[in-house]
Amino acid sequence: MLSPKSPLVKLTLLLASSMTVMAGATIAPALPAMRDHFAAVPNVEYWVRLVLTMPALFIALGAPFVGLIIDRFGRKRLLAIAVLVVGVAGSSGFFLNELGEILIGRILLGLSVAGIMTTATTLIADYYVGADRAKFLGFQAAFMGLGGVVFLSLGGLLADVSWRMPFLVYLLALLIFPLVVFVLPEPDRTVDSVPGAQGLASEPLPWRFVSLTYGVALLSQIVFYLIPTQLPFLLKQLVNAGGSQSGIAIAIATLFNALSSFGYQNVKARFSFMAIYMLAFALMAVGYSLISVAPTYAIVLIGLAIAGLGLGLLVPNMNVCLTSVTPTPLRGRVLGGLTTAFFVGQFTSPIISQPLSQGLGLAVTYRLAAGLMLGLTAIAFGITRRWK
Repeated sequence: MLSPKSPLVKLTLLLASSMTVMAGATIAPALPAMRDHFAAVPNVEYWVRLVLTMPALFIALGAPFVGLIIDRFGRKRLLAIAVLVVGVAGSSGFFLNELGEILIGRILLGLSVAGIMTTATTLIADYYVGADRAKFLGFQAAFMGLGGVVFLSLGGLLADVSWRMPFLVYLLALLIFPLVVFVLPEPDRTVDSVPGAQGLASEPLPWRFVSLTYGVALLSQIVFYLIPTQLPFLLKQLVNAGGSQSGIAIAIATLFNALSSFGYQNVKARFSFMAIYMLAFALMAVGYSLISVAPTYAIVLIGLAIAGLGLGLLVPNMNVCLTSVTPTPLRGRVLGGLTTAFFVGQFTSPIISQPLSQGLGLAVTYRLAAGLMLGLTAIAFGITRRWK
C-alpha cells in the first residue's frame, strides 16, 4: 500500500468523495420528465421528488452505523463495498420500470453513500493533521463541487434524451472501486497516524459544540436542497427551461461551491470558525434573495453562484471544526453524526418546501429560505461579537 502522502492516495480519496454528490442531484434535471412519465401514479409530485431525496433518508439512517462499524473494524473494506454498491444500485433506475422498484434502488444507493461519505472523510482525518488536514478537507469539498458540475451537467444533457439516461452516470463508481481496493492504506486507529497528533484520544469530546455543528448542517442542507428539488420547476415556470438548462443552472451553484472550498484554507487562516459561518450564511441569504426575485434566467444564475460561494465555505468549515476536537477512537461516530445531519436536511427539504411552494409559490419559498439564512447570519454575528 502507498503512503497517505502519495498523490494517488489523495486522488483516490477525492474521487471516492465525489461519488457522494451523485446521491441525488445527478438526476435532478430529469424530474419534470419523470413526473410526466409516471403521471398516472397518485401523488406523483411527491413520489418523484422522493426518488431524488430517498437516498438522503437512508444516508441519514445508515451513517451512525457506518461510524460505529469503521471505528470498530476499520475503514477501507467498508469503503470498497460502498463504492461497488453505488455503481450497481445507482444505475438500476435505468433498467427498472416501476416507481416503487426505482425507490428500492435509491434506498440501497443511500446506504452505500453513507458508507462513502463517512469513511472517506474519516480517512482524511486519519491520514492528515493540522493545516494539512484543513487544506485537504477544503480540497475534498471543492472536488465534490467539481464532481457536481460534471455529473449535473452530464445529467442535464442526458435528461434531454430520456429521464432514464442520467442513472447511467452512477456506473462511474465501478472505475473507482479498484483504486480503493489496491491504493488506500488502512490507518492505525489506536492513535493518530500522523506525527504530532498523539494524545488527542484522551481529550473529552465537547458535545455541545458538536451538536451546534450538527444543527448548522441540518438547516443549511434544508435550504441548499431547494436548488435540486425546486429549481427545475421554478425555471420551467420562468423560461420554460428544459433538462439541460436546469442541469447547467444547478451546476453553476456547485461550481462556485467548489471555487469557494478551494480557497477555504486561506479564509480560515484569517477568520474564526464562527466568522466563516457568518460570511457563509450571508452569501446564501443574498443568493436566495436574488433567485426569489429574478426576472430572467441570467439573474437566477447569479443568485446560484453567490449561494454556492456560501455553501462552499460551510462544508469544510464544519468538517474541520469537528475533526479538530474529536479524538481518533470516536472520529467515525462523530463524522457519521454529521453525515446524518446533512442528509436529514436533504430528505426533509422537499417535505417542508413542497407545501410552501404549492401554497405560497416557488418565489416566496426561496424568499423564506433567504430570511432564514439572514437570521442565522445575525446569530453568528452576535456570537462572534460576544467571543471577542
